[in-house]
Amino acid sequence: MKSARITGPNEPLVISESETPTPNGNQVLVKVKSVGVCHSDLHLWEGGYDLGDGQFMKVTDRGVKYPVIPGHEIVGIVESIGSDVSGISIGDDVLVFPWIGCGNCPACNVGNENLCDTPKSMGVFQDGGYSDYTLIPNSKYLAKLDGVNPDAATSLACSGLTAYTAIKKSNQNSPEFLVIVGAGGLGLMGVQIAKAITNAKIICVDLDDQKLQTAKEMGADYTVNSKDPETSQKIMSICNNKGADSIVDFVNAPPTVKLDLAILRKRGNLVLVGLFGGSIELSLVTIPLKSIIIQGAYTGNYTDMVELLDLARKGIINPVISKRYSLGDANTALEDLKARKILGRAVINP
Repeated sequence: MKSARITGPNEPLVISESETPTPNGNQVLVKVKSVGVCHSDLHLWEGGYDLGDGQFMKVTDRGVKYPVIPGHEIVGIVESIGSDVSGISIGDDVLVFPWIGCGNCPACNVGNENLCDTPKSMGVFQDGGYSDYTLIPNSKYLAKLDGVNPDAATSLACSGLTAYTAIKKSNQNSPEFLVIVGAGGLGLMGVQIAKAITNAKIICVDLDDQKLQTAKEMGADYTVNSKDPETSQKIMSICNNKGADSIVDFVNAPPTVKLDLAILRKRGNLVLVGLFGGSIELSLVTIPLKSIIIQGAYTGNYTDMVELLDLARKGIINPVISKRYSLGDANTALEDLKARKILGRAVINP
C-alpha cells in the first residue's frame, strides 16, 4: 500500500510503499476513499503545540512516535474483515471513529474513549488514513455511511464531532444568545449544528468578511468582524447589553479569549475548543462573582459521531469541502492549511 508518512517535526512527508496488512480477529481493512486534512495533522507535522510564553509542548511528550501516518478523519470501503467481525460486511461504506482508548480507564468504561488517559488515536498514536489502505483495530469503531457523501463525512470524525460536542456543552444553559468565534471549518460546522439543536440567536465573529458571509448563509443570525475596534460593544448591543449566555471559541487564542471574557454575561458558559495556543491573564475574582463556567471541548464519543452522522444523512448539516488533493500532494495540503488558504475543509483522496 502507498502512504504519506511524517518522519519528524517539520520534515516533508515521505510517500512510501509497504505491505498491505491482513485483518485478524475483530480487525477490519478499509480502502481509504477520503481523509480529512485537519489542524491536528498540522500540529503533528510541526511537532507540538504553542503554550505561550515561549513554551512548546512536544507531541512526542504525549506519546507520539515518528514515523507515523497522519489522518484521523477517515472514510472508506471495507476491503476485508477478520474472522470475529460481525455487523460489518465487505463493500460497506464506513466512517471511522478514530479516538480509540485503552478500554480500561474511567473514561473508556463509560464510553468516552476520546477522553482516555492513554489514548491510541488513529493518525496520531497509530497509523492513520493518509494511505490507500488502513487497518482498523476493531469493527466497533466503524459506522455505516448509508448515503452520506464520503468527502463530506470525513469531518464528522473530528472537526464536526468536536463542533457537535462543543455546541452541546454550550446549550446546557439554554442560551438566548450564542456567540461562535471563528468561521473556519469548525466554526461553520458549529453554526449549522447550533441552528439545528439550539434555540439560540447565533452571533458569528471572525476577521474575514467572506467567511462571515458563509456563516450567515449557514444560519448565523448576526455576524461581526473582529477587526472592528468596537467589536465587544456591538456584540453587547445585540445581546441587550447583558452579554452572551454562551460562547464557543473555535480559535482559542489570547485575543479571542480576551474578547470572550469581556462579552460573557453573568452565569455565562464559555467553551474553549481551538488549539491556537498562548496564554492570558485571568481576573480570578470575576469567575465566582459572575458565576461563569469555563470548560474545554475535545472531540466526542462514538455515540456522538453516530448522532452527527444522522444529522448529515437528514441534510440538516452539510460540511463544506473546498479543496481536494491527491496523496502525492499531502505536503501541499498541509502547507495550504498552515497558510490559511483553505475555506471550510480539505480532503485527500488517495
